[in-house]
Amino acid sequence: MDRYTRRQVLLTSAGALAATSARAIGPLSETSVGVIRHAGTWDHRPEAVRRLLWETGKRTSINVARDRTVVSLDDDDSAEARQLYWQPLLLLSGEGSFPAFSSDARARLERHLRYGGLLIVDAPSTTDPFLADAKREIAAVLPGVPLRRLGSDHVVMKSFFLLQRAEGRLRMDEQLEGIDLGNRTAVVVSANDLLGAFERDRFGTWRFECEPDGDAQRERAFRLGVNLLMMATCLDYKEDQVHIPFIMKKKRR
Repeated sequence: MDRYTRRQVLLTSAGALAATSARAIGPLSETSVGVIRHAGTWDHRPEAVRRLLWETGKRTSINVARDRTVVSLDDDDSAEARQLYWQPLLLLSGEGSFPAFSSDARARLERHLRYGGLLIVDAPSTTDPFLADAKREIAAVLPGVPLRRLGSDHVVMKSFFLLQRAEGRLRMDEQLEGIDLGNRTAVVVSANDLLGAFERDRFGTWRFECEPDGDAQRERAFRLGVNLLMMATCLDYKEDQVHIPFIMKKKRR
């Protein structure tokens, strides 16, 4: 089995490893988030992912890592480049414009997505230039595959918590966007500054207020973050019809 095939096996088995909470297996049994380092401002919410992972570990049975994993799309044989294919969930975030990825970086990201990975794009707002640049890269990585609006019936809105709309620090667009590859969603785009809802300073104080609904909105943002992690590890299991009666019963409560 070659090196890449082993990485592919990890991607397809990440959900099983996380669900069993087999801590003795080691760090590879832990679910993390691969934060993509790029040439723009990529680390504007440095504590957010750590807090999301902590919340996910507290609320679910997923065996989560203690912190994010920084990854690189560049083939420089650095530790960050080698980490790329071990991460079932990648995060592209930032603020302001950023340069186009190289053709090799785009090819590596496409391969990751087509072999089972999930990419989350988190923009700080609908008007920030980061959103347009991120969509430019998505279009280059997956040409001819358009983004579509993800309604409240999409699996991401019910993979753990039942949600009616997308929110983050802001509520500028109540629907996520996404790209499907085959029968799964491989790209999810949020324009509500999801990470901003999770960010704390070194004293443990929330750095940003959530607008317009304050702490209640922050809680719903965390629930969306948990759903994204659950979808990345368990794929679309909630689409199975066996779950429909249970979901409808919870909705009636």
